[in-house]
Amino acid sequence: MTVRVGLTGGIGSGKSTVAALLGGKGAVVIDADAIAREVVAPGTPGLAAVVEALGPDVLTAAGELDRAGVGAIVFADEAARRRLEAIVHPLVIDRMGAIEQAAAAGDVVVHDIPLLAEGGRAEGFDAVLVVDVPTDVQLERLVRDRGMTQEDARARIAAQATREDRLAIATHVIDNSGTLDELHERVDEVWADLRSAS
Repeated sequence: MTVRVGLTGGIGSGKSTVAALLGGKGAVVIDADAIAREVVAPGTPGLAAVVEALGPDVLTAAGELDRAGVGAIVFADEAARRRLEAIVHPLVIDRMGAIEQAAAAGDVVVHDIPLLAEGGRAEGFDAVLVVDVPTDVQLERLVRDRGMTQEDARARIAAQATREDRLAIATHVIDNSGTLDELHERVDEVWADLRSAS
């Protein structure tokens, strides 16, 4: 049987690293962020709907979605964020479902979903993996690795579910506050559990 796994973690937690490690072990990884970009690519109905909801200033000169500009709008305006999510989330969910349908029996299908706790969809998975780090580690990584200011980093973290909310939906917690070797070891343990369930 196919094992459906939700993978989540706060911004700067290292969730993408864990997704890549699982993919390397043979999981079918469905990346919600990549699909979110795909459904608002130039020429898509998704992009047209976003422009209608947020205005033409969200486009670059090349006619693509200005992701940084949209981020600045929606992280400062909760109503705008909700309008954006109401457009993009259903499109992403539909596309993820289509990819999952193409998976073979016995595959471990990992849905890489940054906002899993916020979306209230955790119960739809056989397992939920939460990549966890303390908030101060998130802040340090966002400032160091992504060049954010402390203020921007705090705003991004505050716009997501709390650490406690994410941990509450976890069937497996992957602590990524240690070394890369420790992360590999924990992912190996979780992978063995997932494979035994398939």
